[in-house]
Amino acid sequence: MSVPYRILKRIGEVAYELELPVDLAAVHQVFHISFLRKCVGDPTSIVPLETVAVNDSLCYEDVLVEILDRQVRRLRNEEVASVKGLWRSQSMY
Repeated sequence: MSVPYRILKRIGEVAYELELPVDLAAVHQVFHISFLRKCVGDPTSIVPLETVAVNDSLCYEDVLVEILDRQVRRLRNEEVASVKGLWRSQSMY
């Protein structure tokens, strides 16, 4: 598996400019060094880009599938409601 980017130059002490593939042309090319990691992941867990519906502003739409849990917590002078939901954010469903 080849690296999907190539380091072009160092920008300051903690940032690098990368050469990214054409399909990532909308992504900013300068990254903080903390974002650069060696990939040792499982290739079977990679979600293909074609299955995620991303619009021009690099956002995707989440759709609520089911509400899993509700609870209300009492904090000193107020009550705070929380809801746990199951979301669908990929077009494979």
